[in-house]
Amino acid sequence: MMVGGLGQAQPANEEIQGLVNQVKPQLATHAPGHESKDLKAVSFRSQVVAGTNYFIKVHAGDQHLHLKVHKPLPHTGNPPELSGVQAGKSHEDEVAFF
Repeated sequence: MMVGGLGQAQPANEEIQGLVNQVKPQLATHAPGHESKDLKAVSFRSQVVAGTNYFIKVHAGDQHLHLKVHKPLPHTGNPPELSGVQAGKSHEDEVAFF
């Protein structure tokens, strides 16, 4: 993958689910009402920038959400940050850059 380019969709793994769990409280700001739902990571794409952007499809009750999570470089000591949410998605919707 080229730096700055968006990687191919991959099935979610434990690391990606961990990122979802870390940013779940931030949903109160970006998508009120969803922070109390069980979120299960389904798939993701990544983009290497000054850190990594993850575009993650999650199952959230009766719909899917697409989350944009920025994971800073380790030396910064900063935690992952939820930087965007797309609600009302279906299982068939491809997770993409937003």
